[in-house]
Amino acid sequence: MAAEIVNPRSDSESRTGHEEQDGGAEPLESFDPAFALHRGGKMAVQATVPLRDKDDLSLAYTPGVAKVCSAIAEQPDLVHDYTWKSSVVAVVTDGTAVLGLGDIGPGASLPVMEGKAILFKQFGGVDAVPLALDCTDVDEIVETVVRLAPSFGGVNLEDISAPRCFEIEQRLQELLDIPVFHDDQHGTAVVSLAALRNAARLSGRSLGELRVVISGAGAAGVAIAKMLVEAGIGDVAVADRKGVVSRDREDLTPIKREVAQFTNKAGLVGSLEDALAGADVFIGVSGGTVAEPAVASMAEGAFVFAMANPDPEVRPEIAHKYAAVVATGRSDFPNQINNVLAFPGIFAGALQVRASRITEGMKLAAAEALAAVVGDDLAPDYVIPSPFDERVAPAVTAAVAAAARAEGVARR
Repeated sequence: MAAEIVNPRSDSESRTGHEEQDGGAEPLESFDPAFALHRGGKMAVQATVPLRDKDDLSLAYTPGVAKVCSAIAEQPDLVHDYTWKSSVVAVVTDGTAVLGLGDIGPGASLPVMEGKAILFKQFGGVDAVPLALDCTDVDEIVETVVRLAPSFGGVNLEDISAPRCFEIEQRLQELLDIPVFHDDQHGTAVVSLAALRNAARLSGRSLGELRVVISGAGAAGVAIAKMLVEAGIGDVAVADRKGVVSRDREDLTPIKREVAQFTNKAGLVGSLEDALAGADVFIGVSGGTVAEPAVASMAEGAFVFAMANPDPEVRPEIAHKYAAVVATGRSDFPNQINNVLAFPGIFAGALQVRASRITEGMKLAAAEALAAVVGDDLAPDYVIPSPFDERVAPAVTAAVAAAARAEGVARR
């Protein structure tokens, strides 16, 4: 079976099938087209084999299905060849950190998870099933996903609040032999690195020459810091609400203590604004607002990646006064840092070779491939391709599959 990317009902039925709500009130879609689009959900399940007559039925179900089940029981690896397991991903959330909405619960998170599933299909050809779990305890989430795992070729963790998301991902990676990927962390990091590579190339600098300041020490901020260090960045400082994450702070969580060990080689202390003085790159994944004087204090030819949605930490019109390259998380400005550029191709590549996990090398390969798509069209307003560029997913898929083979995690 495959996940459709449209609702199977007719346009008129899906939009006007309910004339009244709550005792005669106008339907919600009368006021907002978003509600009209979402009525009935954004996806469905579609068979990939015919069921026209009793012969088809006897092959697709009993008695023919018994032969396949028996073969898989004798040779478990056949499950990858004779079911959809190797082409389907579970999109798992507990609804605690949904987009910019925060902890809204599993039910309210489902429109986002459905959206994620159709992005998998549209941009990577990967089927995905939304799973919103009615629990927030780490042990319960891990146990639930482990029990569900036999049905899936990979697990995409989505919108789970920090710091629980770190432990959940780590434990699932240890317990399962399929890829586990927390997109809020790693997808953001991959796309950020790709854009930063091209910004550096545009300015004639190497990554090793750059000093980066990251605003936000949550899931995305920590993952970006780790990936930039892996990629050879000159130095990176991470700031939370209390200032720069440094070794001398006594209020750090275990995750932030780990971050302090591999960042901030310059030994910076103080506020985010203090750290920005002379910095080459600002990466915002925290929300809030950075004052204009702090942006003005950055090095000449700086890059500003203000990715909070819907309100960037630095408004583009302010950033452009001082920065050579400006990126945001919004689709209505150039250089959108959008996770959809990464996760469909990363999973497609991992599933293609039946990878047991997604390694740092695979993520770095994805970033390099994504950056390379821009090619000779590189410009200040084009350091990252559009999600609708048809070259993106194939390039990322191929790079990730090759990296998986090189790192010994591919099983075919």
